[in-house]
Amino acid sequence: MPTTVNAFGTHEAGKPLTPVTVERRDVGPHDVKIDILYCGICHSDMNYVDGTFGPLAVSPLVPGHEIVGRIIEIGPDVTRHQVGDLVGIGCMVNSCRTCENCQAGQEQYCLKGNTLVFGAPDPAEPGAHTQGGYSEAIVAPEAFVVRVPEALDPAAADPLLCAGITVYSPLKRFGARPGTKVAVVGLGGLGHLGVKMAKAMGADVTVLSQSGSKREAAKALGADHYAVTGDSSAFTELANTFDIILNTVSAPVSLSDYLGMLRLHGTMVNVGVTTEPMPLEVFALLPNGRSFVGSLFGGIAETQEMLDFAAEHDVTADIELIDAQDINTAYERICASDVRYRFVIDGATFAEPKQA
Repeated sequence: MPTTVNAFGTHEAGKPLTPVTVERRDVGPHDVKIDILYCGICHSDMNYVDGTFGPLAVSPLVPGHEIVGRIIEIGPDVTRHQVGDLVGIGCMVNSCRTCENCQAGQEQYCLKGNTLVFGAPDPAEPGAHTQGGYSEAIVAPEAFVVRVPEALDPAAADPLLCAGITVYSPLKRFGARPGTKVAVVGLGGLGHLGVKMAKAMGADVTVLSQSGSKREAAKALGADHYAVTGDSSAFTELANTFDIILNTVSAPVSLSDYLGMLRLHGTMVNVGVTTEPMPLEVFALLPNGRSFVGSLFGGIAETQEMLDFAAEHDVTADIELIDAQDINTAYERICASDVRYRFVIDGATFAEPKQA
């Protein structure tokens, strides 16, 4: 029989999240059921809740796509995981698995569309939609569940399931390594992990920020340099400097200015999400043979690789652990840039939610 679990969700875009219940399907032959210990809060969760990404796909909508927990039940044909394993789920819980991109281990770019962990039609349960990690438990196919190394603090590792892989994937793809000069634009949830991952890869890291207010914080995270882009002279002083610029901010930036900071065959990667346009002048790409690309989160194998890398190099997020009843306050604080650097919800507080 399906299981009813406590959760936090919204019935209407733009409204606060409140205690709700959702049904979790029976554990199928290749499924695992996870008791959720922690769930991170990502800015994208807020974009779905407030309607920025469009109308709600289902009511209630339960967000949450940075999930860490322990397996409490497995299907009879499960081979990758066992009951008791510490595991994680990121942004997606399924894909077609047969297209060229899926076969290449890039399920996030599934040509038929991956199945997001919340708000998406669920191929495992026709007629139903997926519901996310702001809840007590979740059922998912074992193929989309990754192992979380026990060496990692599970709460601080939780944001790696989205923010961590989102920065790791392009840094790896474009060759961050000793001798590489990497610039990270913005020092929020994504940016602070961009600094940590790039440093762990051996790169020389510069934080580019609008003001000098985060200079000491950047240094504490391991950044080698810091530049204030609110002063336009930074774009002149750092022209032709970087191999990789990782843009993590969720707002438009002047692409031409940042592209001018790239050295020969350098690449600017956009991982921050904004629905506002960012005009791109083609002539900004021509000098030095520069590139401008976008990048989603990673595939399942690469996410596992990232977690193992994080355990080897002791990379986790700087977090603030909160109760489920404080989610709406956390959303307000994120909008006010009042968090360093990621909120993570204590899964134990979903068990007996209090009415807001």
